[in-house]
Amino acid sequence: MKPIKTPQEAVANIRDNSSIMIGGFMCCGHPFSVINAIVETGAKNLTLITNDAGYPDIGIGKLICQNRTRKLIVSHIGLNPIAGNKMHSGEMEVELVPQGTLAERIRAKGAGLGGVLTPTGIGTEVETGKQKITVMEKDYLLEIPIEADFALLQAAVCDKYGNCFINKSAKNFNLVMAMAAKTVIVEADKIVEPGELDPEHITVPGVFITTIVQAKKEDTVQKVWN
Repeated sequence: MKPIKTPQEAVANIRDNSSIMIGGFMCCGHPFSVINAIVETGAKNLTLITNDAGYPDIGIGKLICQNRTRKLIVSHIGLNPIAGNKMHSGEMEVELVPQGTLAERIRAKGAGLGGVLTPTGIGTEVETGKQKITVMEKDYLLEIPIEADFALLQAAVCDKYGNCFINKSAKNFNLVMAMAAKTVIVEADKIVEPGELDPEHITVPGVFITTIVQAKKEDTVQKVWN
């Protein structure tokens, strides 16, 4: 059985200078209760690895806008103008990584690889400072793996062994992040007994999960797209 903790208990070891992977895409699949608990701790100088900078007042955006983030490794920041302002002012370091490359760099860590070769970014600013390798007369960039102290995931259903079902597009980065962090916290909308979750529906096996958190209903966010 995996320990089931409150959001505050689960993030107790997240301190200044921690590196944190956060699953989700534009607030879809963000573990809001756990993120809010980190905001409460006051932890700062964080390195966040995630798909995007979220919105200013929601989820990961709070960690950025409240000056808790030292570095952001991300694919895009367009939904959060404050993140853009901090990047241009030099207040926050931002490493922009093509989305597929970001996923592969995280996966490489979990798979025990020394890096991945990709043609993405050849001939652009992305290749600055990176090793270029030619394979079969084609140039590739060597992208190194990304790891983190913590990974924060969100699941629709999780059993007490930590096996997770993540629904639809909320899957995104969750599986690769679960394999690339030292401590993995999953926030679940529903926690069930062992055997109640169909094995065919398991997205992230419990072997990767460290701690389970019951999501708080008041932290649930629904975005309305116009």
